[in-house]
Formats: sequence, structure tokens, C-alpha cells
Amino acid sequence: MTDLVGKLQRLMHFIRFDIWKITENELSRTRRFFFRFIKILMLAVRGFIRDRLNIRASALTYSILFAIVPLFALMVAIAKGFGVEQFIAQSLEGTYIDEIDMVPTVMGFVERYLKSTQGGIFIGIGIVILLWSVMNFFMQVENVFNSIWQVEKSRSPIQQFTTYFSTILIIPLLIIFSVGFSIFVSSAVSQTYVYHVLSPIVRFGVKFIPYIIVWTVFTILYMIIPNTHVRFKNAFISSIIAGSAFQAFQMLYINGQVYLSRYNVVYGSFAAIPLLLLWIQISCLIVLLGAEISYASQNFQNYNFEIDSKNISQRYLRFLSLFVTYIFLKQFENQQPPLSAEKISTDYDLPIRLVKEVLDNLLEAGILFEIYQPYSRVKIFTPAIDIHLLTVDQLFIKLDENGSALFLSNKNKVLDDFWNRFEALKQKSEQNNPPILIKNI
Repeated sequence: MTDLVGKLQRLMHFIRFDIWKITENELSRTRRFFFRFIKILMLAVRGFIRDRLNIRASALTYSILFAIVPLFALMVAIAKGFGVEQFIAQSLEGTYIDEIDMVPTVMGFVERYLKSTQGGIFIGIGIVILLWSVMNFFMQVENVFNSIWQVEKSRSPIQQFTTYFSTILIIPLLIIFSVGFSIFVSSAVSQTYVYHVLSPIVRFGVKFIPYIIVWTVFTILYMIIPNTHVRFKNAFISSIIAGSAFQAFQMLYINGQVYLSRYNVVYGSFAAIPLLLLWIQISCLIVLLGAEISYASQNFQNYNFEIDSKNISQRYLRFLSLFVTYIFLKQFENQQPPLSAEKISTDYDLPIRLVKEVLDNLLEAGILFEIYQPYSRVKIFTPAIDIHLLTVDQLFIKLDENGSALFLSNKNKVLDDFWNRFEALKQKSEQNNPPILIKNI
């Protein structure tokens, strides 16, 4: 029993600390995949707790209730432009909303909402309210995604408008395609000889289409909504996990309604509302968990040597600052393109988190200059000082002087006198090189 407890303690210590000191270059392909899975799982669980996803999902549920009618109204308006608005209602078939017979109610709300935008007292005011309702919802979603991705800056209003409504335009097209394809298969293709030969495969494909659509929609959301560069591979992997969980939860929730009959006894016809709220909240939680997985899968290498990086000595941090500065100066001297933090981390096998900390210090000290590439959303860096004049001492002086200083001057006479005595002794030390005893300051 004691051996088992000891092994479990060593395993927990390995997962919490030692595994983050092992880089992928040290592992075989099989072990690399296994270690990567553990790291992503650990980061996703940690992010779930840190970002309080259950609370954020509750907040988004509240926002969805206000935005669902304007959002569907905008999607129906776009679908009307293609003459296929009936597909929007058909896309809700098989969902929980359809199970509780709320599709006619929701679509009735949508039709009345669209009529109100057309017959407003002031021309266009209904459309403005419609667009603002949808924009406000997506801004809240972006804030949550940015928080998960640890992005502090949101898009500009123009970028938000173009990004959100491009997404809204794509989703109805995907719905129209999926429903239209199902109708085409069930009507035209089903009459052909090939269909009868391949009918099991075709039927499976038709049933599989909702999963493909959900994966596609989730991939688009995970790539577009965060105001940072999200690689397709990471967004797609997380969309498969979250999208499959979303579809499985939907089927489980619909099939489990028989076990929730006590709500009907207590609430009667009103029971659909709390159950709908629960369905929306858990669906939001699944979507946010997928965003957490996409962040973890793309950034798990940032957490290598995390504890050592947090406890790094000032001496070693200054040395790494000197090394990174040297890299950029030689890059500039050899007329080679500027580098990004990710490139330095990969080429020199340095923890990306530590590289970013060093780069932030060099930027604030005026040693480097940042160049932002809006299309790739990647930051590259180049020297901000003449490389023929920058010395090691000047680099360290600029790093030491970076930040607020002397902000307590004229507020504490004892502190001011100590500063003046120290500066005077330091100048004498630089001239005569005698050691400075602290007690003699």
C-alpha cells in the first residue's frame, strides 16, 4: 500500500512539474504524442478552472436569450436573399428546440421582428437595432474567447463588423448546403441505381452531415472570433472534440427527456423554459471548452519550464536578454528578415514564455522595435538602436533604468539622502574601483 501511494505521488509530481521540463526534441514520436496529450489535457483543465467557464457559460446563456431572435432574423434575411429561407427552419429539426415544439414560436418571433424592422417609424432604425443586437452578442463572445486566449486587445469596430457578419453570412450558406444536400439525396439520387448499391454508405453519409457542419462551424468560430492567430490544425482538432460532444449531448438530452418528466409535473407547459436554459448553458460550456482545448493545443509549449521561468534569477534573465539582443543584431547585420518570438523559441530551443518576457523588456527599454503583420497577426522584431553603437553596458543600463524610478522623491528625506550618497559612492567606485560596503553608504 505504501509503495502504491509513493508511486501515485511520484506520478502526480511528474505530471505537475517534471513533464514540463521535457521538450519534444528529446522524445520519440510515440512518447511525443503521449506527452503532448497530457500537457494539453492539464492545460485545458487548468484553464477551465482559471477562466471560470461555468460562470462565463451562464453569462453567455443570458446574452443568447436576448440575441437569438435578432440573430435568426438576420440569418433568415440573408437566406431570403437566396430564396431559401425555409431551410433555416428545417435546420432546427432534430434539435432540442424542435423537440419542445418551439420552432414555430421562434420563427414567428423572427417574422414579426423582420416586419418591425421594415415598418419602423424612422427609416432604417429597425435594421440598426437588429445589427446592434447581433454585434453586441458577438462582442461578448469575442471577449470570452480573448480571455481564454489571454488576448488583451479587441478588434476595432470596423474589423468587428466585417468579421462578425462574414461569419453570419457563411453559417446560413452551410445550413442551406447541408439541408439542400439531404433533400437532393433523398429525392433525386434515391431514384438511381447507384443509390441502391451504395445505400448503406449514402445513408451513413447523410446522417454524418450534421457532424461535418458542426465541425465546420466550430472551426470557423475558433479561428475567427479570437483576436489572435489561431492555426487551422488546432481549431479543427478542438472542433472535432467539441462538435462531437455537442452532437452527442444534444442526442442524449433529447432522448433523456423522458427521465425529466418530473419537471412537467411541477412546471407544466412552463417546463420547457428551464430545460431550454439548461440546454443552452451546457452547449455554451461545450463551445468554450473547445476554445480552451484549441488554446492549449496551440500554446502547450509556452508552459515548458514554467516554474523555472517564474523563478529565474536576475543574472540569468540579463544573460538571456543579452543573447536575444545579439540574435536580432546579427540578423539585422546579415540583412536577414526580422524574427518572431516563435521563431526564436523554435530555432534556439528556448521556452516561448521566457522569450516573450525578454522581448517585452527589450521593447519597453527601447532596444527593439515591434512590427505587427495584420494579415498573419504575427509580431516580428527589429533593432531600434544603431547596432554599431550598442554596447553590453548600455544594454544592461537601459534594462536597469526601464520602468518607474524616483517616484518617491521629495516624499521621504531619508530615502533621498540615501540615494544621493549611493550615487556619489558609485561614481568614486567607477573611478578608483574600490568595493562599496553597504554599511558605509
